[in-house]
Amino acid sequence: MPRKLHDQNIPVVDLGAFLRGTSDERLNLAQQVDNICRSIGFLIIKNHDVPKNICDRAWLSAKAFFELTSAEKNTANSNDPACPRGYTPVEGEALSKTLGIKAPPDRKELFSIGPLMPPTGHHEDINFHFFYGPNIWPKSPLNFREDWTAYYMAMELLGAKIMQLLAVALGLEENFFVKYHTHHISALRSHNYPSLSGDLMPGQLRAGAHSDYGTVTILNADPNVGGLEVKSPSGNWISVPKIEDAFVINIGDLMARWSNNRWVSTLHRVVNPEGVPGSPLAKRQSMAYFMNPNYDASIEAITCVEEGASPLYPPVRAGQYLVDKFTASN
Repeated sequence: MPRKLHDQNIPVVDLGAFLRGTSDERLNLAQQVDNICRSIGFLIIKNHDVPKNICDRAWLSAKAFFELTSAEKNTANSNDPACPRGYTPVEGEALSKTLGIKAPPDRKELFSIGPLMPPTGHHEDINFHFFYGPNIWPKSPLNFREDWTAYYMAMELLGAKIMQLLAVALGLEENFFVKYHTHHISALRSHNYPSLSGDLMPGQLRAGAHSDYGTVTILNADPNVGGLEVKSPSGNWISVPKIEDAFVINIGDLMARWSNNRWVSTLHRVVNPEGVPGSPLAKRQSMAYFMNPNYDASIEAITCVEEGASPLYPPVRAGQYLVDKFTASN
């Protein structure tokens, strides 16, 4: 049985020990990550090799976009409410609805992009354009597209390294997951949580309790304003600490299904700051790269199924699973 993590700890992992360590160091780190993913499914990685200037430029471009007027931001809003790209205004999403929970809409606005280009030679089924349709780029700031493209590509590289670590942690060949992410449908989102100067609905949060849908999430969280909370194994909500030059990583639903629930896709939320409802300090921003498999990948248990037992879940097509979750949140 894996050791249960203390309720107050979100573990910090040195990715450099896996990327540049000895065989023993790599295996030891993978075993630690297996334990973490069994217990809480959240960790913080440092020494990730993502250039700071790439992170900073994308962050500042997002900040400048969110500081535009509503009319300017809405020029980057899709005319199709089912489109997962472009600008979504405040209260345009309710993440708790993905769990079947009736809750007020989230107090956040967001901007999203998907894959930078569609793959060639693949069957264009009913959901193909949902994932690979053209991104919507704002006219301002002028460097937005360049900065976000560089960040998306950096997250692709980081995601591939994380997947190598996760494969070893599951006792698989290091490149096992590569074939499932050759034409991935990963999304990059920046969330802006405005200052809470107005009245809130009963039970309204900045982001309601939910689990993420895909493989893993790579989050660049606000270094100054907290609010992200994770539901611990004992059922308590614990705060994710703010750490400079590090990423918060969590397991998504499809990875949990791949591992036959050996690993957990943990509930998390973003709560409202206490005591500063009208202060500029209450404003919060984050950037999340949702690493998702190929839209046509069949997700089924690849390990952790005892001899003679059946997997906990039937196979599911990754694209359809993600479409259903996205639709439920709107």
